[in-house]
Amino acid sequence: MTDDNNDSHGAKSPFGQRREPPEADLTGSPAKGKRGRRSRLWAVLKWTGVAMLLLLAAGLVAAGMAWNHVNKTYLQDLPQVPTRQELYASTRAPAIKFYDMNGQFIASRGPQYGENVRLASLPDYVPKAFLAAEDRRFYQHGAVDPWAIARAARANQKAGRVVEGGSTITQQLAKGMFLSPDQNLKRKIQEAALAYKLEQMLSKDEVLELYLDRIYFGANTFGLDGASRTYFGKPATQLNLSEAALLASLPKAPSRMALHRNMDKALQRQRLVLERMRGENWISDAEMRAALAAPPRLAATALANEGDNGYLIDYAQAEVLRMVGQNSPDLNVTLTVDPRLQSAGAQVLRRIIEVDGKASGASQGAMIALDSTGAIRTMVGGVDYTKSVFNRAVQAKRQPGSSFKPFIYAAALEKGVLPTDTRVDEPVKIGGWEPKNYGGKYAGAVTVESALARSLNTVAVKLGEEVGPAAIANLAGRFGITTLPPTPNLSVSLGAYEVPLIEMTSAYQVFQQAGSRLRPYIVAQIQTTDGQVIYTHQTSSPVPAYDIHWASMMVKMMQKVVTAGTGTRANFGRPAAGKTGTSQNFRDAWFIGFTPDYVAGVWVGNDDDRPMNQVTGGQVAAAIWKDYMVTAHMNLPSREFEWLLPDPEPVYEDDPRNGFYEGLAYDFETTEHDAAPPPEPFSQPPVPDVVEPDAEPAPN
Repeated sequence: MTDDNNDSHGAKSPFGQRREPPEADLTGSPAKGKRGRRSRLWAVLKWTGVAMLLLLAAGLVAAGMAWNHVNKTYLQDLPQVPTRQELYASTRAPAIKFYDMNGQFIASRGPQYGENVRLASLPDYVPKAFLAAEDRRFYQHGAVDPWAIARAARANQKAGRVVEGGSTITQQLAKGMFLSPDQNLKRKIQEAALAYKLEQMLSKDEVLELYLDRIYFGANTFGLDGASRTYFGKPATQLNLSEAALLASLPKAPSRMALHRNMDKALQRQRLVLERMRGENWISDAEMRAALAAPPRLAATALANEGDNGYLIDYAQAEVLRMVGQNSPDLNVTLTVDPRLQSAGAQVLRRIIEVDGKASGASQGAMIALDSTGAIRTMVGGVDYTKSVFNRAVQAKRQPGSSFKPFIYAAALEKGVLPTDTRVDEPVKIGGWEPKNYGGKYAGAVTVESALARSLNTVAVKLGEEVGPAAIANLAGRFGITTLPPTPNLSVSLGAYEVPLIEMTSAYQVFQQAGSRLRPYIVAQIQTTDGQVIYTHQTSSPVPAYDIHWASMMVKMMQKVVTAGTGTRANFGRPAAGKTGTSQNFRDAWFIGFTPDYVAGVWVGNDDDRPMNQVTGGQVAAAIWKDYMVTAHMNLPSREFEWLLPDPEPVYEDDPRNGFYEGLAYDFETTEHDAAPPPEPFSQPPVPDVVEPDAEPAPN
């Protein structure tokens, strides 16, 4: 018995059915032999066809499985291509023009777009320059160019690194409009899929026009016409061959080769573009030589920079986009910045740091100043914006040192402590932590207000322990400081937790404003370019943060810091209050202070956290603050803090030791200082015996 799936010779049927073998030719007839050969030939052909069909079917099955894998792995979240009309009106971040408080233009930010270009309106060599630079076979291939991919792969393999890309202009357009710049397989597959969709919707000319309208050219500029106006001060229709080839060199590396930064590198690539155009017979030898002999000259506007306004424009742009969103129309924004004070702040900061920098070891600084409504009148984020755009007034978080002590004293007043109360300045040990005064000397019994003026560490720590770290964090939060945990370590008493300058300065304004908190703001008004007002700052009622009676006591105590304490270098002959601060190992020096008209904060130090040469908050930072305040108050009448209340009557205790301590305090007048923060937890080994002075010695 035979198996149904096999013939009598054992050959397996591809379709699972039994095939009878041909009958044997017993007679030897020639006719029967020919029929047998034809039958065998037909059988071979039939089996060959079946095999090909099977292979094709298997290939289709495999391709289907592969496509399912690609679809699920790479195309599941493929961005949707909008309609043809929406494609041309695709959203973009707004271009923003900024004006100061007087309505004078400061700077433009956001992407700069020109007019949409049409190939028919451009000189013939302009689009050809971009084809030479990016995709010479653009009109000969489809959305993806396999030949270019193979060529790029060969070049990259030969070089051992990526030296050439194989993307078509359509792929680059798809990437720029819909995808991130990530270099991975998923992005390349999605790029190709989107390119095919684009070429189904648009003609080749339309793809090229849209590409020229959307490509990035560096200097925050998008689109060929925008780049032409930014760099050369004229529309794209007026570009000459040399300028067109130079602009065509930018999309490969727009930020690195932006013309106002790296003209030499761009000119090298311009030559390559012109040589490729000549190789395609798109230009003549004479035209190429003429273009190379006449390098383009940049317009004056291309070389302009924002100078000392760069930091505040960065901050203002982020604020505007936070309020209106990324897809708003182009905008005109009025800021609160006073141009006179902005210039004065930047100049005094730079001058004093440059003059004192070598001796002090300070290479950077920052300043922010607010008026009595919370409006930011000055913001300087560093010595030179062109060398470093990092905004140290807003982005940097540094240890405030003793400039944080007013919040400790403010919390103590809430607990019933009075400025006239006495605390003993003496050695302190809390667990393994022993905060000390500079030089190891102590003043004995001192009033609370004297301890603040002289910035005595041990008294600050004692008060911090009395009120508790949680109460300190609560008060700091009410004042607008966001960087403290709910229950900080007791080292918070000496300013061990990092805080940005803008928060410290705004928190001091609570004292200036009789206990009310104002949020700092820099945007006064936002309009669309056609004049529609979409935002106007409304000064809301201040938020109560601190009792006016305690605020009055704090201002009086902080005035003594300036008149007779560690901040005397900040004294400029007008009613003012403030506090010095120096962090551990002299890494940061602060002075923050206020008058009835302005509150300003200054920080100096080094970006790499390198210690300065024993620079304290009462030296360089206080000097910068003073010079700025002199300018800020130049045309203002001198006035007192008119809201201050009478001090409560002190309650004196008849202690026979008072006379002894008063004499001891006079004999051991010392400087303010900071100590190393305690270990966490206190049960750990004690920290090294290292302490830092905060400022100049207090006068006797």
